[in-house]
Amino acid sequence: MKKIVILIAYFGHWPEWFPFYLESCRWNPTIDWLFFTDCPIPENAPTNLRFIQINYVDYQKLVSNRLGITFTDQSPYKLCDLKPAYGYIHEEFIADYDYFGFGDIDVVYGDIRAFYTDKILRYNTLSTLNDMVSGHIFLMKNEERWIRAFQKIPNWQQLLLAPEYRSMDEYWFTKVLRGYVRFPSVLSNLWGIVDTYKRNHLFQERYATPLVERPWMDGTYNYPDKWYWYQGKLTNEFGGEFLYLHFMNWKSSKYLPKRFGERAAWEILSNLIDPTLTDISKGWCISSDGFIPLNDDFRDSQFRLLLNAKNQS
Repeated sequence: MKKIVILIAYFGHWPEWFPFYLESCRWNPTIDWLFFTDCPIPENAPTNLRFIQINYVDYQKLVSNRLGITFTDQSPYKLCDLKPAYGYIHEEFIADYDYFGFGDIDVVYGDIRAFYTDKILRYNTLSTLNDMVSGHIFLMKNEERWIRAFQKIPNWQQLLLAPEYRSMDEYWFTKVLRGYVRFPSVLSNLWGIVDTYKRNHLFQERYATPLVERPWMDGTYNYPDKWYWYQGKLTNEFGGEFLYLHFMNWKSSKYLPKRFGERAAWEILSNLIDPTLTDISKGWCISSDGFIPLNDDFRDSQFRLLLNAKNQS
């Protein structure tokens, strides 16, 4: 089985939903996560998560030394621009892996290996969007050219020195690997004849982020609101099994399209987590109403029916 590690730099404080994130990682024991953080190590963290404790000032010094720039006085959100360079910055930590990647923590995972099998893990990179790099989870083959691929971004040093986020992880890295954002695959493949950096990538829509300017699987903008996690499997009220759920537009209105309202659903909740949800290992429902427990009937029947329908399709 090919080995995968996901690198994440995160500073400040863990969000309220972080235990659910951790639980979803726990059920993916063949995937490793490596955090660089000043947050306390969570109690009962899964054994496939490793935490390197470092304060943000020292982390900026590390980045500066590795990249040969002065990456200081930047807000933690600027770390998103660093994502394509994580493999280079932390090369000593990825030596034993076939693939490394980056991601976010405003997600919960389903069964990652159900989607990223060894048969699939033959591509140079894997995105969960069909036309651009997915900043919330993205994998790269652990080879020198992909570790250094970020250096193909034009003026990458200047982009990193800019105080504001410049979308290096998504827009600019997409240009390296595909040519243009939303570029037709056939044209990108033709470009790959002369540009080897544009060859053998898997950009496949995984329908993981509700409330975006991308249609759902049926072509409409009617997204499922209720998602269900149980024993490492993720589904939703429409059925099927999913790689992960990225709930960015429930937690914040920063990127919420105006057609879906002025405020994100969780911004107005008095309680994000139902007080009766005391044992998250038994599964949960996640929706615009936050996290609530699954009932026994769902665990015993409906979830299995949903997954069986997917498996038989």
